[in-house]
Amino acid sequence: MASSPPSSSARGDSNDGRGEVRSVVPNDHNVLQKHVAFFDRNHDGLVYPWETFRGFRSIGASLPLSTISAILINIALSQKTRPGKFPSFLFPIEVKNIHKAKHGSDSGVYDSEGRFVPLKFEEIFRKHAQTHPDALTSNELQEMLKSNRQPKNYTGWVAAYTEWKVLYILCKDKDGLLHKDTIRAVYDGSLFEHMEKEHMEKGRASNKQKD
Repeated sequence: MASSPPSSSARGDSNDGRGEVRSVVPNDHNVLQKHVAFFDRNHDGLVYPWETFRGFRSIGASLPLSTISAILINIALSQKTRPGKFPSFLFPIEVKNIHKAKHGSDSGVYDSEGRFVPLKFEEIFRKHAQTHPDALTSNELQEMLKSNRQPKNYTGWVAAYTEWKVLYILCKDKDGLLHKDTIRAVYDGSLFEHMEKEHMEKGRASNKQKD
């Protein structure tokens, strides 16, 4: 049922013995698959709710946010990524089929195959970044979400709102801005690796202070 494990040439997401985080992302993954592969904690091609939970906790998300995200994300995406298969009450998400779970009312930065579309990415800031050319305020983010809404696509509205609001909560700066380079990094999954490393370093620093 699982896809083939990543090859040895892939980047790793395990501890390398020096406390460093390495992300296992097969080199042939498209950006949407890389985005999701961060949460595949045991690298078997499947993301279970407990792995989604662990992924959110590893980047510093609160216990309630991590729990709710794990439940909602896996319930919403599991069967869409497992077409033709009998529903599983464990709600696994198949990384290789994540493009099948694309919803409407999104930004269009991922195409139908999960590939990154640079023009659509730049369009976000050209249309909506009015205060700062390379960042979005909370109000600008809300305006973007409204402009992307497709008529009567209520599921897409909720999915897009949830994704962007979680990103804003976790990644806004002290001035309430969501920066362009941050958004770009979340599209290819590299932001999660960076946030996990930062969270680990903060934890080590906190432990040293306690000692």
